[in-house]
Amino acid sequence: LNQLLAEMDGFDGSKGVVLLAATNRPESLDPALTRPGRFDRRIPVELPDLAGREAILRLHAKDVKCSPEIDFNVIARASAGASGADLANMVNEAALLAVRDGRKMVVQRDLEEAIEIVIAGEQKKGTAISNKERMIVSYHEIGHALVAAKCQNSAPVHKITIIPRTKGALGYTMQVEQNEQYLVSKEDAYHRLMIYTGGRCAEELIFNSITTGASNDIEQATKLARAMITRYGMSDNFGMMALETVNNAYLGGDTSLQCSNETATKIDEEVATLIKKAHDEAYQILLDNKMKLHELAKYLYEKETITGEQFMYILNKPVEIPTSLNNTETNA
Repeated sequence: LNQLLAEMDGFDGSKGVVLLAATNRPESLDPALTRPGRFDRRIPVELPDLAGREAILRLHAKDVKCSPEIDFNVIARASAGASGADLANMVNEAALLAVRDGRKMVVQRDLEEAIEIVIAGEQKKGTAISNKERMIVSYHEIGHALVAAKCQNSAPVHKITIIPRTKGALGYTMQVEQNEQYLVSKEDAYHRLMIYTGGRCAEELIFNSITTGASNDIEQATKLARAMITRYGMSDNFGMMALETVNNAYLGGDTSLQCSNETATKIDEEVATLIKKAHDEAYQILLDNKMKLHELAKYLYEKETITGEQFMYILNKPVEIPTSLNNTETNA
């Protein structure tokens, strides 16, 4: 630090020298470095917003032959949370997909598939999964989607698939927000908890058993429930009391508790209670829509991948009652 400060001495606005530096630990910078006359201007480089993602996609797409019918706004909405490097990789992956299919230009479905490749990995179509496991995954994913569809203000379901991916996922449900969302209400956060638990609830309801397939859901639900209580002030018991701090937002966002051991125990109990409540409500939604759960899971099992439009069409149409059941009821 002393050597750096010594090297920077003597520079001023008339020397024609601009000194730039970058760090992903801004909170640990020495005040002597950031005082006026040294590194006195900070330019935070955050993840791009919706407009930024669309502009970045268009920038990288200039070097690739693309169909004029591509809607970059749809791709930008589906890639929420992606960095500039991720978006560049998506355009590159889309170009590779087009070449593999023997086409001379990138189309919409190439970019949509590229998002999934960057997020979840390549499709593992050759992976041998038993019919029973495929059926369990079908119910699991429809459980997520069905709970999401029944929660108010939840992001619409965009795509559901049970094709395994190279990053370990046996299937996933993709939701896409209509607009960029900067604030999350307590109700919205709680609905996300319900959606996270929906897959496990479907397994319990249909198979009276549980599998390891919900491991990532459990991790995400626990992280969200803990943040609601310790950082967002969404707890009735603790209120607006800061119990946890984010150590570094640019390096994984790891957190540390700032409370006594007794309070930490109470936090754990409240997290478990909150997740259980969300689980029970999600379970009741699936129980009330059990026939639709069967119908949608069967359709997903047969098709392997369905769009949000197909999902909503089946969900909203009247329940199909088997003919034999009708005859039985008539005779009775």
